[in-house]
Amino acid sequence: MKDRLIHNLKAIYTIWLRDVLRFSRDRSRILASLGTPLLFLLVFGAGLSPAMAPLGGGHIDFEQFMFPGILAMAILFTSIYSAVSIVWDREFGFLKEVMVAPVSRLSVALGKLAGGSTVALVQGVLVMLFAPLLGIRLTPGQAVMLIALMLMLAVVMTALGILIAARQKTMEGFHSIINFVMLPMFFLSGAFFPLSGVPLWMELLARANPVTYGVDPLRQVSLQGNLPAKFMDLIRLFPLAVDVAVMAGFALLFLVPAIVLFNKRD
Repeated sequence: MKDRLIHNLKAIYTIWLRDVLRFSRDRSRILASLGTPLLFLLVFGAGLSPAMAPLGGGHIDFEQFMFPGILAMAILFTSIYSAVSIVWDREFGFLKEVMVAPVSRLSVALGKLAGGSTVALVQGVLVMLFAPLLGIRLTPGQAVMLIALMLMLAVVMTALGILIAARQKTMEGFHSIINFVMLPMFFLSGAFFPLSGVPLWMELLARANPVTYGVDPLRQVSLQGNLPAKFMDLIRLFPLAVDVAVMAGFALLFLVPAIVLFNKRD
């Protein structure tokens, strides 16, 4: 029993290390993953700032308001797309070799979850370093909380990516589903605009969107101390504890069926 546990832990570590090394050696992927959020921040932030000036009575800078959404974007795009390696490995036969190894398929899924979450967290931390350029002052405590929240969001979205990739056999099919799912999730999360006062159908979709519960706590923590408390109340959607609890629930909701699908593979 102990030996089997050690083998499974080694399998998780090996798969995690493989994904991290693959990412660290692909400079074009790092730059592209980092460039997209920054491009959105510069283009949308600069372009929409005049139109969004009345936000919070003019006391909330729109680029600062967008910053937590850009953090979530870095996490969302990187974590979900990290699951593409599952489809890639299946096409080239590597996944089949892993599946017949004397380790549990649970360890394979957890290894992919750990690898994708780590890579996404690194991307989020790199984007977080640009906070001072936007006038956002982060204390060490805020930085630690942001990293913890980004890790939670990365786990949720990596689990979703694994769930989708677990039954996909072609890269084309995976990308089609991801593009259909990812963009609506991002734009309905409140990353670019407040969700207060939106139509009821949009509010319901936002409440069912896991990314909403990632953007909201990131915004609460990152802007704390940068805005007066009364203006924080205008942009807060849920208590911080509720956001964390819901993200934990979504992580289980996505991860459990993903593991089941892995176990059903031939």
